[in-house]
Amino acid sequence: MLQRHRRDFLKLAGLAGVTFTAGLFPPGEASAQAGGDFHFVQFSDTHWGFKGAANPDSENTLAKAVATVNGLANPPDFIVFTGDLTHTTDDPKERRARMQRFREIVAGLRVKDVRFMPGEHDASLDAGEAYKEFFGATNYTFDHKGVHFIVLDNVSDPAAKLGTAQLAWLEADLKQRKPDDRIVVLTHRPLFALQPDWDWTTADGDKAIELLMPYGNVVVFYGHIHQEHHHMTGHIAHHAAKSLIFPLVVPGSQPRRAPKPYDPAQPDLGTRDVTMGSKVSLVELPVTRS
Repeated sequence: MLQRHRRDFLKLAGLAGVTFTAGLFPPGEASAQAGGDFHFVQFSDTHWGFKGAANPDSENTLAKAVATVNGLANPPDFIVFTGDLTHTTDDPKERRARMQRFREIVAGLRVKDVRFMPGEHDASLDAGEAYKEFFGATNYTFDHKGVHFIVLDNVSDPAAKLGTAQLAWLEADLKQRKPDDRIVVLTHRPLFALQPDWDWTTADGDKAIELLMPYGNVVVFYGHIHQEHHHMTGHIAHHAAKSLIFPLVVPGSQPRRAPKPYDPAQPDLGTRDVTMGSKVSLVELPVTRS
């Protein structure tokens, strides 16, 4: 049964569209767990403080996205930001000012259960010091309606590593899980080697994947690459989210990564609504630039 669902996923992974559904958890698994179906919203790569031609409306984009999510007819159970909350700066004072302003804007979200994690723009220059002052721990776990969520930090180390201590922490946490538990991993960079020469990888991500492999129901959601992307490592599905600030070109499509040219008619920005149940449904919520 699981093999058939994986084939369904692989067929769907090649399709572009606003809705994505994959049977990543076997039928009956959701009802067997205490909580049943639920949905959450994923924001990624908001880059508050960015200014540039790639998004002339950058000062308003985050507020518009907050309004989009607040307008959902069915509010999400919680919201998660998968890194690069702010745009990088060498000035520690300005870094904190951007985090403060970001926090003020997202305080307007009507759903008050909001989870954060850093991106390299937030944390790599000071090992996450400023980030922790505003948002707390950079890696942690939580549980929601029968699903175990693991937040990994692959950005505080400028070498793009999880590190031995965090891998040991992950291993200890997973030892408390059953082989058929539903597990969602949230991280900023991809754990697999998507495009290493563009910094689209985690140096020791293969070790995290190895630790996750014995568990039959694992999904990874990440950001960093500023576009929708779907990938399988064995039975583990990895889903990248669009950026809220500007899209980047397709991996390997040119010698260097770069923002896609500004197009107000097709901004290719948005947030993602994720429904967890016997299937995982991903619905992209576009946010206009104008």
